[in-house]
Amino acid sequence: DPDNVVLCLLAADEEEAGDAALQIHFTLIQAFCCENDINILRVSNPARLAQLLLPAAEPPADLHCVLVTNPHASQWKDPALSQLMCFCRESRYMDQWVPVINLPER
Repeated sequence: DPDNVVLCLLAADEEEAGDAALQIHFTLIQAFCCENDINILRVSNPARLAQLLLPAAEPPADLHCVLVTNPHASQWKDPALSQLMCFCRESRYMDQWVPVINLPER
């Protein structure tokens, strides 16, 4: 249900930038998110994202696309989520429609 999705994370590293199938997949997801007013962030290090979200996964899970949901109407009461939404909004004001977050190695 897109009404419960508050953020879409698209993760790809430099090696995957040339993967045409993945880029088409990302383009379709971005179009869906824009149509449904879902904020989008690109993450530069999918392996690190997998370590952060699923620390015990062996081998690391495929997390090229992560949807963050919040089924509660009071989503703006979460200060971290509110700050993230402000960051996305400010990025759009600067014509950066899909901001990139660089996750450093551990």
